[in-house]
Amino acid sequence: ALTAHSPVGLSPKDYGIEPHYADITFANNDVAFTDSTGIDHEIFSEGLRKSLFNYMHGICFEYDLQEWFNFEIPQTSIAPDYIINCIESEPFPQVKSSSKIVWLGNMPTIEIYQGESKGLQVEYMQMTFHDKRSSHEISMLSDKGQWLIDNLEDLKIDEGSIMTYGQLKSSYEESLDDFTLFWFGDSMTAMREIGLLVL
Repeated sequence: ALTAHSPVGLSPKDYGIEPHYADITFANNDVAFTDSTGIDHEIFSEGLRKSLFNYMHGICFEYDLQEWFNFEIPQTSIAPDYIINCIESEPFPQVKSSSKIVWLGNMPTIEIYQGESKGLQVEYMQMTFHDKRSSHEISMLSDKGQWLIDNLEDLKIDEGSIMTYGQLKSSYEESLDDFTLFWFGDSMTAMREIGLLVL
């Protein structure tokens, strides 16, 4: 099925398909179609489902495209350094080293699970943060998650001395990789949306 307002839905003839529109009352998000190209689109379903699931959890970005599919796929036309070039052309917002970092939320429940990366088993941590109205799940590599858990308690405002961005960055880079990429990644962006403040 396709979405009516997608590029394929807007120009179906360019893609060799014929949509079968139905009378609807709300949105054309699941339009059936006939494909004259002979491509079996179903073979992509599982790989796309898995890759989207991982993308939504902010993990497995380092996977080669082929890893999501159990059949040979064409080489991508996107340059391997496309994302880093985008990042470098739009630099991250500057955070002062002296900025205070405060955690207003509760400590999460934790679940460790296994994933696969380049044929190797990799451990991930899913943290579930509960508040009075809702729950928020955030996943990341287990070592990064453990570092975050180890530091969250110290970031609570009632702990007395408040850590700065510079101190947090130094702590992270003692044993892990580039803090800026971690801090502005999806998982930490989600943390800032649920109570991790920069003051």
